Amino acid sequence: MLRLKNLLLFVLFILVPTHAGAQNDFCSARNTSFKEGEQLVFRVYYNLNFVWINAGNVHFNVASEEMNNQKVYHITGDGKTAHTYEWFFKVKDRYETYVDKETMLPLRFVRDVSEGAIKIDQDITFNHKRGFANSNNKTYTIPRCTQDVLSAIYYARNIDYNKYHPGDKIPFDMFLDDKVYNLYIKYMGKEVIKTKMGTYSAIKIAPLLIEGTIFSGGEKMTVWVSDDEDHLPLRVESPIAVGSIKVDLMEFENLRNPFEGEVKK
Repeated sequence: MLRLKNLLLFVLFILVPTHAGAQNDFCSARNTSFKEGEQLVFRVYYNLNFVWINAGNVHFNVASEEMNNQKVYHITGDGKTAHTYEWFFKVKDRYETYVDKETMLPLRFVRDVSEGAIKIDQDITFNHKRGFANSNNKTYTIPRCTQDVLSAIYYARNIDYNKYHPGDKIPFDMFLDDKVYNLYIKYMGKEVIKTKMGTYSAIKIAPLLIEGTIFSGGEKMTVWVSDDEDHLPLRVESPIAVGSIKVDLMEFENLRNPFEGEVKK
């Protein structure tokens, strides 16, 4: 049985995709895909022996605030196991990022994890001009335009995939657990996909997975995002160490742009 530890981080690794390279779109994009008030709800399914189990839910929210006299997006991600699994392993995780509206770079990242007897509190501040991140009173050098695990999701939604060809890789750097990870998103083209919400025109990408997670590494995961200006993550599928997972978008509210990804019957 899949150990439902760190459910939110698990989904974050799914929705964000590893390799070094030029920063490319992660130093130049501006926000055109989301706004304050947006809410997204995902359901995580686990498959073992051809049986799909509702393992948990993740909820994302975007607010508009000010921090150090800068206008920021305060983005939160909350993940928890389904009630039927709480007796087995109860997870209640919260991730927060404060993203500069002008640069779309994170200024602060907060991680509050409660997983059974395990508690993790992490508070990171970023100084992009000086090239360092301060994590729980320790300072680390970071590359230019480094993202945190939550801000990267929203930054990636602003990539113009129409200028790429199938097989192209879009690299970026992410700071997590006091380490810098060199990541990339591989563009796979476009196709129509059917999910629990409906049928959609989608952009297909394959993130190269980080070794040391419950994934074996490589480009075995597939992610579909809506082929419109919102670039909503619609579905994720991937094999894992035991069985496989599927993550579906179930609800959305207050989108920045009209949702135009659905294929009309």
